[in-house]
Amino acid sequence: MSCYLAILATISPGDEVVIPAPYWVSYPEMVKLAGGIPRFVVAEDTTGFKVTPEQLRAVLTPKTRMVVINSPSNPTGAVYTRAELEALVAICVKAGVWILSDEIYEHLVYDEQSTCSPATFSPEAARLTITVSGYAKTYSMTGWRLGTLVACKEVSAAVADLQSQTTSNATTFAQFGALAVHQHPDKAKASLAEMAVAFDRRRLKLLAGLNAIPGLTCYRSQGAFYLFPNIRKFGLSSADFAARLLEEELVAVVPGSAFGAEGYIRLSYATSDAIIEKGLERLARFCAKLG
Repeated sequence: MSCYLAILATISPGDEVVIPAPYWVSYPEMVKLAGGIPRFVVAEDTTGFKVTPEQLRAVLTPKTRMVVINSPSNPTGAVYTRAELEALVAICVKAGVWILSDEIYEHLVYDEQSTCSPATFSPEAARLTITVSGYAKTYSMTGWRLGTLVACKEVSAAVADLQSQTTSNATTFAQFGALAVHQHPDKAKASLAEMAVAFDRRRLKLLAGLNAIPGLTCYRSQGAFYLFPNIRKFGLSSADFAARLLEEELVAVVPGSAFGAEGYIRLSYATSDAIIEKGLERLARFCAKLG
């Protein structure tokens, strides 16, 4: 909801919003609901699913009003380095466009990676950045729908006005859950560290299993809890691949086409080791049948 409110508060009909692909499925639809026009910049697994400054410059027009940045990424798990983010943010600042920084997975990173917020780069970047995050992914509050938004006074006020007429309050139990995070930061940090260790182990287990399946290749994600393997060698659309896999092997994956990335599928390792092992076994059997 924070992302949608940020877009509604800043985007007018006809404004363009640059969205790197693969993207979270709702970004383009949020832009359309605000009357805006989504413009996509496609990144492949060969570049770690990260767009370059040259790609961003090429898609900006006088109608560009916002650029969306999601690091760590859903669906790919890609994490931009500070230098990579600084280069993209500098372009946005020069163009005077809003930066919607979706940082919901900011604490779930691996391989000694770290995250940073565009709002910390300079006063100009802080003024243009709308930072959204929340408690769902990091603190296992999925479904509680409690998020955060930090922006300049004008945008924050507009968001508050919009929210008061849509979802005017968060549920009480969700607020108490979030309060506990801040009242007991040491316990929250310890729980997060324990969870990250488990996620990292499952990430590597799933990654190794996917890359061991003939015909599949998978980029080593460094954040969130997703892997995004390339299935192009099998000659099926991602939707057909996902539908047949579900029907024939009872394994549910999300087709890459939903994220603006045909030729890929998304898997989550936010589950047990046993389920990952069973899923890999079934996926391998399915891929063998495809040849």
